[in-house]
Amino acid sequence: MSETPATLSLPQMQPDVLEFLKSRRSNLAKLMTEPGPDAGQIQDMLNIAARVPDHRKLTPWRFILFQGKAREKFGPHLASAFTKANPNLPVDRALFEAARFTRAPLVIAIISSPKDCPRGTPKWEQELSAGAACFNLCLAAQSYGFAAQWLTEWYAYNADIDKALGLSGEERVAGYIYIGSVKTAPIERARPDMDTIIHHWTG
Repeated sequence: MSETPATLSLPQMQPDVLEFLKSRRSNLAKLMTEPGPDAGQIQDMLNIAARVPDHRKLTPWRFILFQGKAREKFGPHLASAFTKANPNLPVDRALFEAARFTRAPLVIAIISSPKDCPRGTPKWEQELSAGAACFNLCLAAQSYGFAAQWLTEWYAYNADIDKALGLSGEERVAGYIYIGSVKTAPIERARPDMDTIIHHWTG
């Protein structure tokens, strides 16, 4: 017997959510510290991250988590890849790069993993879905009261790091989401002049 799909509630105005979205701001990874989310919170965050538009339900993304000693254990890959790409820079810079994942208690790499689709869902749509998963994860983490920042930086575009992560030829890093705690609220940054980017089609 097949299960009956769950019925979701109709949209309702949620003032607290609106206020949160109006003031949402990324937190700097370099200011993050313990504690990070626990296992249950992480699972909830990933479930929320996965609730994004996904044309034909292809699941064109996956998650790689770095916690505890795994953050340091990945350091040599970062140092090696950086040194290979920048052989003339001093060793202390490579050591700095090796510590990238230790800036936060939790780092989650979101991998754009487009699928072949006989019905023609474009790769671009699948990559957009991976980007949406990145932002949903940030929103989920901040809704739990944690700091979050979506970063790419050089190691999101490095073939040696892709290999260390076990990425296939079609996969790429959509972003690294740093999650932890901070003691100070972020400073607001300049926002777009909305009048310059909103246009009404009149024919």
